[in-house]
Amino acid sequence: MSARLLLIDDDARLTGMVGDYLRAAGFEVSTAGNLAQAREALAHGRFELLVLDLMLPDGDGLDFCRSLRGDPRWRHQPVLMLSARGEPMDRILGLELGADDYLGKPFEPRELQARIKALLRRLEPKLDGDEVLRFGRLEIDLAARVARLDGKICDLTSHQFDLLVVLAQSPGRVLSRDQIMDALKGHPLEAFDRSIDVHISRIRAVIEDDAKNPRRVLTVRGAGYVFARKQDADADAA
Repeated sequence: MSARLLLIDDDARLTGMVGDYLRAAGFEVSTAGNLAQAREALAHGRFELLVLDLMLPDGDGLDFCRSLRGDPRWRHQPVLMLSARGEPMDRILGLELGADDYLGKPFEPRELQARIKALLRRLEPKLDGDEVLRFGRLEIDLAARVARLDGKICDLTSHQFDLLVVLAQSPGRVLSRDQIMDALKGHPLEAFDRSIDVHISRIRAVIEDDAKNPRRVLTVRGAGYVFARKQDADADAA
């Protein structure tokens, strides 16, 4: 599946040109000309990356980035910030407020594409030649269909393993119950409708150090679940 990008910039000529360039490179691109449109897009879709301009007609990109990091639904949303401001302090502030990368204007579309690809690669879960997802002490072996914590096999049913894989393959992204259901098409509905919560509880019981205070599979109230991108030693930053 192509990576979905949201370009947030009030320069229609720029977003048109850059959007066409990135679509030709295989990305799915949506655009927003202001922060209100960006919030609307985020409320109705999921994006692998936001490309966010610093100066927008209805607000400041820095404040928007800060608000994303303060909202459990978007805390882990990858952001690449753009700005015509060339001051080092602007770059520092952008990165300190949670941007994952920063690119000054004017820029070459090819450089933006390269940065996007590099950022998406960096944020992907580590997958080795044996198809094993690794998150600190937790390993999910896709070929063997087992999960291991500290090298010991976790006692999961086939359904629970598939549910864990759906979450782990989208680290840092909030998945609603409907999105989880869509990803698990082909499984008996009775196993996954409202009982998803029960399955999550059972998964936590075997992969968490403290199931009542989970650090791997997190609940986002009113939205769904998110698999933490950073775990164990980095859990406080997750």
